[in-house]
Amino acid sequence: MTHRQILESLSGLLLVLFVAMLSGTVVSTALPLIIGTLNGTQTQFTWVVTATLLTATATTPIWGKLADLFDKKKVVQVAIVLFVVGSLVSGLAQTAGQLIAARAFQGIGVGGLQALVQIVIAAMIPPRERGRYNGYVGAVVAVATVGGPLLGGLIVDVSWLGWRWCFFAGIPVAVLAFAVLHKTLRLPHVPRAGVRIDYLGAGLIAAGVSLLLIWVSFVGGPFAWLSWQSAAMVGGGLAILAGAVQVERRAAEPVVPLSIIRRRDTLLAIVASTAVGMAMFGGAVFIGQYFQTGRGYGPTEAGLLTIPMMAGVLVSSTVSGSLISRSGRIKPYIVTGTVVLVGGFATLAVIDHETPLWFVGVGLALVGVGVGMTMQNLVLAVQNTVPLRELGAASSAVAFFRSLGGTVGVSVLGAVLANRVAANIGGGLTGAGADTSSLNTTALPESAREVVQAAYGDATGLIFAISAGIAVVGVGAALLLKPVRLRTSLDLTAPAATGAVAPPAPAVPGKSAAPVTAGTQRESARHTRC
Repeated sequence: MTHRQILESLSGLLLVLFVAMLSGTVVSTALPLIIGTLNGTQTQFTWVVTATLLTATATTPIWGKLADLFDKKKVVQVAIVLFVVGSLVSGLAQTAGQLIAARAFQGIGVGGLQALVQIVIAAMIPPRERGRYNGYVGAVVAVATVGGPLLGGLIVDVSWLGWRWCFFAGIPVAVLAFAVLHKTLRLPHVPRAGVRIDYLGAGLIAAGVSLLLIWVSFVGGPFAWLSWQSAAMVGGGLAILAGAVQVERRAAEPVVPLSIIRRRDTLLAIVASTAVGMAMFGGAVFIGQYFQTGRGYGPTEAGLLTIPMMAGVLVSSTVSGSLISRSGRIKPYIVTGTVVLVGGFATLAVIDHETPLWFVGVGLALVGVGVGMTMQNLVLAVQNTVPLRELGAASSAVAFFRSLGGTVGVSVLGAVLANRVAANIGGGLTGAGADTSSLNTTALPESAREVVQAAYGDATGLIFAISAGIAVVGVGAALLLKPVRLRTSLDLTAPAATGAVAPPAPAVPGKSAAPVTAGTQRESARHTRC
């Protein structure tokens, strides 16, 4: 593809990514009001987020394998359709339970979109040049993350719209993305004879992961850590995953090829991505609740207060992507990003309901810088080590474990927050004669509202302290990555099949080089001139 063709297709892919990211962030500032309106609880508040992450996580490896086996363009379009249907049903929900179920269905499309964008971009652009384009991806992530909370706040603050438009608003963008990709995306697809989808392996992976995540969400609440329910769910989940491993070892087309995961850099990137996902999703998802429930700000104000974090993502992803393309080195930026991420969460670990906003903003900016330098680049580090035929499986493996970490992080930290809030409140609300089952603090008397705000504000610091500890694991994994240079070819050359990444063969006048390598060298030169 020429540079112009790449930019045209990239516009559609970025719209797709914008839609996927917006679906999670647009409800962040509106969620306290949504759950309050639907008479939901703190557990349901967490599950509105967790449900989407759970289904997105469980289906990510499946989407990646489908991208390796079938036409990537059609697979992306199917994911968009599922996302649109899920958004529509979410906006029509009448109870918190219905909203959670609709968000779970929406997560199937979200998981596909988030994984497939990285896969399609990697199928168009060599790793060395991809760093620069990852800056565009980071910019879109930042805009969606900043614009989402702001849009959600504005929607719920405008009386003639209402919170349901938090879900309806993304539908026109998704339809536009579908049209753009239908017109512009032109990836060659070579049909593979005798393709057999590993339905058994996919089903076992989804079932095992879902069972463990459901246990994480409920343990410590309806049942204790040491109980027959915990034993049944953990034992059952691990047994199902053990069966999935055996199926994947024998499958002709495994959903998650074990040979990819066993590679050192892939394994380290997965560990780092899991830690970053747990810290980032687990910590950041509650920041909107901190500003609203813990500090008393409105939805729009809460969205504006998250700008420092998103500005950090925007600047760091764009600058680091450009520097990576220029130098070909990626490890220093990943290591730096994980260290900054730890520093940001450590800063936020000391906040309470009276912390100056400028101090909270500094911590959020550091978290944003760390996220911008790590999330996209960890996927790129893995894509650099695999051949084109394994691109989907390898990319989705990293996204799978990152999303898995995020889901576990949201569930565990949500349970910690709920328990700490309950302990901080004590009998304060009961003594005030207030309803303690609702998160809608506007319905509480002034004295009770102050109790709730102090309880949530003071409990949030513990969430960030745990996130900082989790992020330290990412620092260790990043330090162990091999210091390699990114290749300039779309595919690995023949010697790379043994594990070493060989440089592309130089073009010889009068002779044709290997089709992929030669075409990639010409395209790389064209990118450099542009």
